[in-house]
Amino acid sequence: MHRLRSAMAMRLCIAALTAAAFGLIALTSGYSHFVIALVALTTVAGVGLNVLLGLTGLISFGHAGFYAIGAYASAILTLNGVSFWLALPAAAIVSAVVGALVAVPAMRVKGPYLAMLTIAFGFIVEHGLIEGGELTGGQNGLVVTDAPTLLGAPLSPAGLATLAVLAASLSLFGFHALARSRLGQAMRAVRDADVAAAALGFDPVRVKTLAFAISAALTGLAGAVLPPLMLFIAPSSFPFSQSILFVLLVIVGGAGTVLGPLFGALVTVLLPEALSGLAEYRLLFFGLVTLAVLWLVPSGLVGSLGRLLPRARDERVESADADVQLLEPAAGEALVVEGIGIRFGGITAAEGVAVTALTGAVTSVIGPNGAGKTTVLNMISGFYRPSTGAIRLGTRDLAGRPAHVIARAGIARTYQTTRLFGSLAVVDNVALGFAPGRLSRLVRAEDRKAASALLAFVGYQGSLDRPAAELAHVDRRLVEIARALAGGPAVLLLDEPAAGLSRADTDTLAKLIRRIADHGIAVVLVEHDMPLVMGISDHILVMDAGKPIAQGKPAEIRRDPVVLRAYLGGANTPARPRGAPWQGPADAVLSVLDLTAGYGAAPVLDRVGLDVRPGETVALLGANGAGKSTAMRALAGLLRPVDGAVVFDDRRVNALPAHQIARLGLILVPEGRQVFPELNVVENIRLGAFGRGKAIDPAEIERLLDRFPRLRDRAQSRAGLLSGGEQQMLAIARGLMAHPRILLLDEPSLGLAPAMINALYATVAELRDEGVTILIVDQMAALALTVADRGYVLEQGRVVASGTAAELSGDKGLEAAYLGAA
Repeated sequence: MHRLRSAMAMRLCIAALTAAAFGLIALTSGYSHFVIALVALTTVAGVGLNVLLGLTGLISFGHAGFYAIGAYASAILTLNGVSFWLALPAAAIVSAVVGALVAVPAMRVKGPYLAMLTIAFGFIVEHGLIEGGELTGGQNGLVVTDAPTLLGAPLSPAGLATLAVLAASLSLFGFHALARSRLGQAMRAVRDADVAAAALGFDPVRVKTLAFAISAALTGLAGAVLPPLMLFIAPSSFPFSQSILFVLLVIVGGAGTVLGPLFGALVTVLLPEALSGLAEYRLLFFGLVTLAVLWLVPSGLVGSLGRLLPRARDERVESADADVQLLEPAAGEALVVEGIGIRFGGITAAEGVAVTALTGAVTSVIGPNGAGKTTVLNMISGFYRPSTGAIRLGTRDLAGRPAHVIARAGIARTYQTTRLFGSLAVVDNVALGFAPGRLSRLVRAEDRKAASALLAFVGYQGSLDRPAAELAHVDRRLVEIARALAGGPAVLLLDEPAAGLSRADTDTLAKLIRRIADHGIAVVLVEHDMPLVMGISDHILVMDAGKPIAQGKPAEIRRDPVVLRAYLGGANTPARPRGAPWQGPADAVLSVLDLTAGYGAAPVLDRVGLDVRPGETVALLGANGAGKSTAMRALAGLLRPVDGAVVFDDRRVNALPAHQIARLGLILVPEGRQVFPELNVVENIRLGAFGRGKAIDPAEIERLLDRFPRLRDRAQSRAGLLSGGEQQMLAIARGLMAHPRILLLDEPSLGLAPAMINALYATVAELRDEGVTILIVDQMAALALTVADRGYVLEQGRVVASGTAAELSGDKGLEAAYLGAA
């Protein structure tokens, strides 16, 4: 109800402002009418750019080009005898067509490249008008002497001002309606998360092209009124600075707000007029005032004012369950995946993957890090095009089809990191999932009720009208699942839905997934939480290094030695245990005390404690999602802990920034290597010594190249061209160059071939024997324990076991931590 009241209030506000403008026209004369008309036309152009920038998130620095196209189209038509009232829509149509054509190359680029493309468009239009000959009047422009007529009488300046105000009023009403429509919500969805929008059946290219066309049409319409208002137009009337002013007025007023373009136009038009007496200093003052506005109100005048207004009371989800009919898929068809594979460059990410997801069943895809699980989901959902194999839903082969086409066919998905449309309300996120991909569908009152029912079904109990960006982590998961269910999918792909959830929330999620499957939907689950997987799965596919290694029931998978070896690793490696038990100082150089850390939601680490002594090698073990890498990030200062302490060399460092911690000697070799790809091998190694603040001895680099002979052969090669194993060696060499007191190795074997893993662990054993203190995290538990002296086992962010490497190697609880209890 409050939404209807808010919409009515906005309409009344626009009507009141329109009436005030008409009254101002009646009370003024002469030059004031020109200024009023200019403010109104600038508002229309600003509304056009607001569609692009405020709703779709695309920035254009070439809108003066559309302004010029509209003006010249209108002038040329009227000078050739066409009625001004026909020239207006014609100018808008021409601008819209040009805007759609500009959108085609614009959709291929993002960020600064899009801005550069639109700048180039503006210059092309300007110089095209100069070279237009008699048609455009060239550099001299066109003179328009005949005023438009209405009912046989020519329009006076007051009449033109009235026309401009009416156009501004209609554009504001139109933007208000567009922002609330399904098309407007789709534009915002594409802006917030274009991948998720495609998964709901919306074609991001089509949506952005429509936004460009609408934006250009409105800007061209504003330009079409300029010739009779100014009586003369020339290429110099539409400089590049005009495009900057259009962007500025949208930002100053408040991008995405209904009244933002009006307030921005008032600032950008009236302020220079008010400062006209300052002669050459007026632009300087204008710039300073504009900077002050942007600094004081970064959300724009209207956006900042809106935040000060009290928020209406939100409607909450009722506790009643959802209507079962909402969850009945359109067709109870099984998903059949046959031998799909994909390569990225020379790397095989997946090969020979085959699985059948039956209706009413939960089919899980599991495997260690780098196994290719998410890659398989991306191929099924259309975000990757498989190079081999088939993907069939019923009789339809969907392999290689775009994501929005696959979504419309009945395959929905969620993501490892939730991708909600942050600027949309919770209820709008879910309602947008109804009728996948349809832009013309009217927003109905029934959609809100149906969305609320779906939210109740998944267990969400919060506000319907709260922006999705403000939700807690567990609520984001539930809303994303409800949104995926809104289209009535035959198949639901869930990518690590339990990531970051507490044990209680994970147990609730397990019941929800089972209920979804019991409604006849085929659920494909990628998950690292083994108790969840083993508890609800009907069939499990296990992958390793991009290939299937086992399939079967949960009990079969839990006992399969091949699966155990994939998760825990094998001990047949050149890396060797320490020759004699480690004997070193008893006092720890690193102590972690009751460490709690996370990413803004439920803590990932819950009161973790561990010690590392000088010269010792300690392994931190656990299944994916247990919190191992989070712990490494917290120790290195890349993640600020919520509670607890990190004491390094008798100094608390948990509040220090990462670069200071690194200079103290706590050096992280991060997951994924993260070498500097444009620098060569030697340059990467030299950067490792940056924090030491001392001159680099060339002999140090030579010793590191001797330790890693493969790097010597590639010393002058760019790091981005190295193989994964060579990059991992380079990352370790860079870390050693920092003279670490403790070397933190985060998943060093991730994504490497077995031979490279063996070579890497042989090097780790050598470093250990040389007295380097190491804290190592690795999915390959057996390998890590081979070189470690002691270890800790994490489960759900807590230390559940600790002991010597020999004790942990023989502990059956380690298997349970990776594959769940039997």
